[in-house]
Amino acid sequence: MAILKILLRPDINRKLFGARHFSSKPKFGLIFDIDGVIVRGKSVLPPVPNAFKRLLDENGKFRIPTIFVTNSGNSLRAEKAADLSKWIGYEITEDQVVLAHSPLKLFNQFHDKCMLISGQGPIKKIAEELGFKKTITMDELVKNFPSLDYVNKDRRDPTCGPIDKNFPTIEGIVMLSEPINWETPLQLMVDLLMTNGMPSDLPQTIPYPHIPLLACNMDLLWVSEAPIPRYGHGAFLNCLESLYKKVTGKNLIYTALIGKPSEVTYYHATHTIINHAKTIGINHNIDTLYAIG
Repeated sequence: MAILKILLRPDINRKLFGARHFSSKPKFGLIFDIDGVIVRGKSVLPPVPNAFKRLLDENGKFRIPTIFVTNSGNSLRAEKAADLSKWIGYEITEDQVVLAHSPLKLFNQFHDKCMLISGQGPIKKIAEELGFKKTITMDELVKNFPSLDYVNKDRRDPTCGPIDKNFPTIEGIVMLSEPINWETPLQLMVDLLMTNGMPSDLPQTIPYPHIPLLACNMDLLWVSEAPIPRYGHGAFLNCLESLYKKVTGKNLIYTALIGKPSEVTYYHATHTIINHAKTIGINHNIDTLYAIG
């Protein structure tokens, strides 16, 4: 919030942005975090509307290349852009939004493989938007291997799977965000890692390295309306790492860890902000990026 208040000071505004109707095009861009910067939970922070007004021209269009990079991963970019537009009071397009999972578009070597996807929100649509063509959800996995979902004693089913004899071998795991209930995903993900993606029998040896594991958002904690920070996806990853280590004696291997502060996320964000600059008529190099978070 303090940085947003700085944007409202006329002296700083003139130094950073120049006059309201300047002729030269800026050579810098702005990267905004969302949680704790734009909103706390779903409550908009007071300086936000006036601060962002400084970034617009007389037609209400961005005059500064501006994007939003967040570790949130439970929505589509279009949904987050709609939320931002409502919160800020000005139109934000999905091309200005980088979510925790957005850089997975770059990992096309996995897009044709059968991947288990984990998280909240419209995860099938999210995966499809990212380029993944063959996905299995945790619910679909449980349905085919009932005997593995043994946490809840009232719904235990001893039937071994796969129920569908054509159920495919899982070739990798994509964790988009933390699941709603952790215990079943933790158990079944370790099962998949120990069985090369087909948990139908007890393995004679533990395969290592295990199948590819791609994870988005390493945040241990995040800020909401609650007075105390809440566990984020990073806490779930810590649990998975510890359980895998305890069971196998080996370290969990991530094929990719993306989301802030990973290098690949800022690489992707750089290309995103260059593209936004072009849409607002800036075709020269953007030589400085300011990340506000």
